[in-house]
Formats: sequence, structure tokens, C-alpha cells
Amino acid sequence: MEFLTNTHLFGILLSVASFYGIAYFRDKLKANWLNPLMASIGLIIGILLLLNIPFDHYMKGGSVIHAFLGPVTVVLALPLYRNWKLLNAHKYSILGGISSGVFAAIISVILLGRLFNLNEILERSILAHSVTTPIGIGISDSLGANEGITVLSIMITGIFGVIIAPTLYRLLRIVHPVAKGIGLGTTAHAIGTTKAIEMGEQEGAMSSLAIGVAALTTVLVVIILQFFQWY
Repeated sequence: MEFLTNTHLFGILLSVASFYGIAYFRDKLKANWLNPLMASIGLIIGILLLLNIPFDHYMKGGSVIHAFLGPVTVVLALPLYRNWKLLNAHKYSILGGISSGVFAAIISVILLGRLFNLNEILERSILAHSVTTPIGIGISDSLGANEGITVLSIMITGIFGVIIAPTLYRLLRIVHPVAKGIGLGTTAHAIGTTKAIEMGEQEGAMSSLAIGVAALTTVLVVIILQFFQWY
């Protein structure tokens, strides 16, 4: 078994097969709640534990995929370029939507944390739940919070956002691609963007933009809170 698993090809094939396998069953069963990105993580962990495969074996191929994360993120600029006119036409609405989403995410954590008397470390750890993981970890470090809880809160937020977004859009009759993309990117970050791309190129472009702007805005808000010693 080791000569099969202790190769770069094993990690790559397992990752790709898990993702597209789950995506196939999601489409077949019409289970919109089943997110291939998150479900494949659980599936891969289960396979490694069940077959007693060392994590280092998987990461030989997993590291290859990880190396492409940076270039893939840059590629998200392409749909933005293609939809520049749409972005420019709605720039004020986009900035207003992202800013209001960021403030709502931060204020809701602070108010609910005080209401339910949450532990201070726990409250700080989930403050950055609506930004992409690398930025969230940075914010968590600056606040002296728990990185593990921060990453978990980011994952839960993304999954929950992807699950409820289609239903909310339908109930609230939100059909404009800009509104749909900005909503997903601001609240559900990278995981939400995968869903936005499925909805359409314009939705994906707006969601990609929202990830960066929301992360920057969140960092600025946290800096202001720390400067005035409000948090």
C-alpha cells in the first residue's frame, strides 16, 4: 500500500476524485446544501483514517495543489476585467454593500458576545468569521485570539452561507448578479465564491472582488477598534 500512497500522484488524484465525485452526486441528487469543497475535506480525512494512511503521504500531492492556490487566486482577476463596465456602473452600491456587510458581521459578534457573556478569547476568535482564512488568522493573531477557533468559525460561516444563499435569494427575489455576488463574497468569502461562480461569471467576479475589499475593510475596522482601545 505504501508504494501507492507515498507518491505525489496519490494526493492529487484523491483530492480531484473527491471533489468531482461529490460534485457529481450533488448535481445528481440536486442537493444544493452539499458543498464539494467542504465535503471533500471530510471525505479525504475519513479515507486517510480508515486506511491508516499517513498525512505526510497525502501532502506529497496535496502540497502540489497548495502551490497553485496563489496563481488561482490571481486568475480571479480575469472575470473582474471582463466585467469592468458592470463593476464601474455599480461601484457605489458595491462599496456600500461590502461595507455594510463587514460592519454587520463585526457588530453582531460584539453585541451577541456581550449578550451571551462569551469568553473574551472566544469572542475575539470569531470576530473575523466572514473574511478569507489567511486574513482571518492574521486578525486573530493581532487580537491574541485562538487561531483554531478562528479557522473553524470561517469554515462554518462559509458553509452556512453557501447553503442558505440560494434560498434567501429566491425568497427575497434577489436576481441581480452584482447583488448576489457581493452578498456571497462578503459573508461567505472563498467558499461563497465557489458558489457564486456556479451561478454565473458576473456573480463570480463580484464575489471575488468582495473577498478582497471585505478583508481589507475588516482589517481597518479592527485596527481602529484597537487604536481607540474599544476592543
